[in-house]
Amino acid sequence: MRFTALVPALALALLGASVPPGFTLEPIAHVAGARELTVAPNGDLFVGTSGSDVYVVPDAQGHAGAPQVFATLPDHPVAGVALAGDWLYVGAQFGVYRIPYRSGDRTARGKPEKIASVRTSGISRDHVTTTVALTKGMLFASVGSSCNVCDPELDATRATIQQMAPDGAGMKPRATDIRNAIALAVQPDSEDLWAGVAGRDDLEHGQPYEIFDDVSAHPGVPDYGWRRCYDDHRPIGNAGCAGVVIPLVVFPAYDTPIGAAFYPTAPGGRYAFPAPYRGGAFVALHGSWHQPPVPPRVAFVPFAGRKPAKAVDWNDPGAQWHEFLSGCQAADGSRSCRPTGVAVGTDGSLFVSEDAGGTVWRIRPSGR
Repeated sequence: MRFTALVPALALALLGASVPPGFTLEPIAHVAGARELTVAPNGDLFVGTSGSDVYVVPDAQGHAGAPQVFATLPDHPVAGVALAGDWLYVGAQFGVYRIPYRSGDRTARGKPEKIASVRTSGISRDHVTTTVALTKGMLFASVGSSCNVCDPELDATRATIQQMAPDGAGMKPRATDIRNAIALAVQPDSEDLWAGVAGRDDLEHGQPYEIFDDVSAHPGVPDYGWRRCYDDHRPIGNAGCAGVVIPLVVFPAYDTPIGAAFYPTAPGGRYAFPAPYRGGAFVALHGSWHQPPVPPRVAFVPFAGRKPAKAVDWNDPGAQWHEFLSGCQAADGSRSCRPTGVAVGTDGSLFVSEDAGGTVWRIRPSGR
């Protein structure tokens, strides 16, 4: 493992984290409360946070510079970030914002513009982060539920994925009864929108499985059954499962998907990952608060075309994926890192953020 001089001493404590043989894990920056990531065309890396500041790590694909505040928003947390065209989009607790951007900008050239309101009740309660993604000419924002099981909800944006034009116009639900779809990712070839979802608590131990699903595959406004149904159409109480989506990928209960990114099928650049990783999905799993604690990690899900290489095994939520970044949790349950964001650079590098110590890692094949 290599270190840069720009990484503070705190990052040196995170020696437990590891990646498979053949890869190098390199901490390149420290951003307190680091959340989602997005890579600019010039190799700069934008970092959403649990505060009001969005950071940029200059030249993250080269000699990474010290992180600096790109913009401060009148809202927090500003967890979600996504670049598209001439805008940086930011998902905050009560709104979706856009900031004018040109390649190479390291401070905002204009004030953040609020283009859509979410959590319209104005009440700050549970699941306060908003993730954003753009695909097929539309902007998507995930908004989590306001408690474990809320009926009715505080407002109509809660427990949904919202769809809108890139300027915020025409916002409407794209998925409903989806408890906390905090990890949004776009599959590069199909441009399909996938969502990693943290499920409800207080069912039998080990249930429900966390999910990762192709939202775009479902016409209309799919129902993910948060309050009445889970897993392979298992009803809760006397509620039925009619019309509820069955997901394509599952993880163990309480693993908590926070961020996700697909690796390109035909990556360019010096640091392109080997063929088995191409087209697959990296999912940042934040770990559980339950006992015994489910460890934080980054999972890799192999794909075959537009679908996972393996179908769901309802008896084994670990069958479809393997750990790519591990070692965040010690045998006694203590944790040195909790992955949050994932992004792929234009040179093939993989970037991972975590919010226990605020470390941002760069992962590359060894010897290049």
